[in-house]
Amino acid sequence: MANKMTILVGTVGQGIMRSGDSGETWQRVSIDQGIHSDALVRTVVSNPRQPEIVHAGTDKGLYRSEDAGRGWHLVDSPLSKYCVWALAVDPAEPDTIYAGTGTPTPAAIFRSTDSGRSWEQRPVEIAEECPNVGVPRVTGIAVDPTNHRNVWVGLEVDGVRYSNDGGDTWASVNGAIPNPDVHNVAVSAGPPKTVFVVVNNDIFTSTNDGATWNSVGIREAFPWGYPRGITVQPDNPNVVLVTIGDTTPGRIGTVMRSKDTGKTWENLSLPVEPNTAMWVANIQPFDSKVVFAGSRYGYLYRSDDAGDSWTKLWREFSEISSVTWIPN
Repeated sequence: MANKMTILVGTVGQGIMRSGDSGETWQRVSIDQGIHSDALVRTVVSNPRQPEIVHAGTDKGLYRSEDAGRGWHLVDSPLSKYCVWALAVDPAEPDTIYAGTGTPTPAAIFRSTDSGRSWEQRPVEIAEECPNVGVPRVTGIAVDPTNHRNVWVGLEVDGVRYSNDGGDTWASVNGAIPNPDVHNVAVSAGPPKTVFVVVNNDIFTSTNDGATWNSVGIREAFPWGYPRGITVQPDNPNVVLVTIGDTTPGRIGTVMRSKDTGKTWENLSLPVEPNTAMWVANIQPFDSKVVFAGSRYGYLYRSDDAGDSWTKLWREFSEISSVTWIPN
């Protein structure tokens, strides 16, 4: 059990909340620590090989920390003109990082090959406007753990993009996934290797790199019909967790778990009923039995047994966008 950890919670409007003692006490990262006041933080990710290196996507671009979130600096790059919604580190080559932007700035995909110090925009066609949210945003990026040249990107509300050459070129996934309102993407090594695309009313899976897709049918399999977050257990990739709710922001939600790469699902019981839809879930490779899951409006839960049982942390937050943890 990983007891000595730093927890970082990204929030929309309250910046980053940080606990250096496994959740006993919390501090909001202040402007003296390098992040602008009342930041809209959309995503926080750490480097799996150098976990003290953390990146945060915000409404003013990309921030970087090299000391597990104590101090931050704004990365001077093309991302500074954008709101950064999603980040993904290549597990095979952690110096390669992908970033996705969007609402209210244009949606675009960027790539860094030097651990986030410099960035270049990638050539991908994305709609300038879309239904429901106005300007699309990248809501998920997933690098294939079995072939890191395969990269999947989900857009709300403009469908899925796919690259098989590490982001040099991109194609659209059209037709087989009828709903372009994509909330997240993930790739499980399996077996079988499975690509997951989470849309606002279902989950689609592919075991042949997107040649064909199957619907999970969550209206029948899940207690509610609005899925949002997804995470794969690193050392047992047949285990997949999905956060769901009744709607957005919603009044209720839960965490669903599959132990057979999405074929069947079970509802994981939370000790305190969520106040809104469950929004995010995170498992880190340092200890894959530790799971964090957050509701949209600030409840944070922790499991130390891969989701079998949960505790609710005492600290409640503003709107949660992301959560990660780093061993001390």
